[in-house]
Amino acid sequence: MIVPLILLLLSAAGLAVSLAVPGLTDWLLLAGPCALASLILLIQALARRPAPAKRRWVLVDGSNVMHWKGGIPDLATVREVTVRLGGLGYTPRVIFDANVGHKVAGRYLNGRALAGPLGLAGAQVWVVPAGTPADPAILSDARDLGAQVVSNDRFRDWAEAYPEIAGPGFLVRGGYRQGRLRLDLDARAPGERRRPAPRRQPARPSR
Repeated sequence: MIVPLILLLLSAAGLAVSLAVPGLTDWLLLAGPCALASLILLIQALARRPAPAKRRWVLVDGSNVMHWKGGIPDLATVREVTVRLGGLGYTPRVIFDANVGHKVAGRYLNGRALAGPLGLAGAQVWVVPAGTPADPAILSDARDLGAQVVSNDRFRDWAEAYPEIAGPGFLVRGGYRQGRLRLDLDARAPGERRRPAPRRQPARPSR
């Protein structure tokens, strides 16, 4: 795309010079078609550019996940989960209860303050207002984004308003086994279909 753009700029400059300087009007015969051809090439190059890949969002129940390792609230646990999700091709969005800062730092922390330790952009981390449960915010965002939810919470109090909770794969559970993180997610890339298992040939009856 850079080459057609450069050609277009040079052709436009040639047109401007040929119009401004007396005696160079013959350049119009060359600069005009060159400018038109460069414009066509630029449009074709823009049309061939691949569309940006659609993000595959996943909601992370931060106040639940941060207790996965030994029951002790730790942002490092949440970061390890988000890194794993990123490696699987997902874009995580983490939502916390309002008291998360008091649990991990002894004071209130907003989403931007938590984003740094988590290695995420500020827009990917949200702390709900005090007195507001995080559960409906998590479920509402998951519905809007068509995303799964990483949490060991069953969200029973919200099952009627969000029946998708009972759907297969909506809730992604996890934890640590022998010090290693496990997530109930396929390791294949998002959108990749599972390969069907090969069919077994029926055994021939013995004679």
